[in-house]
Amino acid sequence: MTAEHPYVRIMAPALMTAEELLHASIPDKRTELVRGVLVVREPAGGRHGRVTSELARLIGNHVHAHALGAVYAAETGFTLARHPDTVRAPDIAFVRRDRVPDPEPLGFPEFAPDLVVEVLSPGVRPGEVLTKVGDWLTAGTPLAWIVDPERRTARVYRHDGSMTVVTESALLEGEDVLPGFTCPLASIL
Repeated sequence: MTAEHPYVRIMAPALMTAEELLHASIPDKRTELVRGVLVVREPAGGRHGRVTSELARLIGNHVHAHALGAVYAAETGFTLARHPDTVRAPDIAFVRRDRVPDPEPLGFPEFAPDLVVEVLSPGVRPGEVLTKVGDWLTAGTPLAWIVDPERRTARVYRHDGSMTVVTESALLEGEDVLPGFTCPLASIL
């Protein structure tokens, strides 16, 4: 007598949508949606929080003083792609005044910010960061700053494909995206 193998149907995991992410309850975690797949991370540490807060304060003060647009706090999700959905949440985002939706959506805005800032946590994998940068730039973000407190540098990525390394003794500059903004990198590290 031959043994029959039970029929086992192999199913691909169901993809999540931006709307499902918006209503998901995952306490005390950081979440993003990457091509329909939920990505869950631990909360950031102290240094990350301090560097992010200080830079957000400086950007926010500049934006407010010059009525340039809106600054969004850490973990504000932006829908960058649909079918499958990608929702990325930078540590800091800036949107020019002429692009701020009125009224602002209760859910995730359906566009890429003009500037995104990611502050690296210890142990983050370089491939993860480059994937995020690629998602932002592909979606139309013209300027992305990746601040690395451990190495005391920042990398500036631009929509045109160029990249610059900013050392501790140099300035982060808003270029034409955030006109007039400069920040000595050392001052936030």
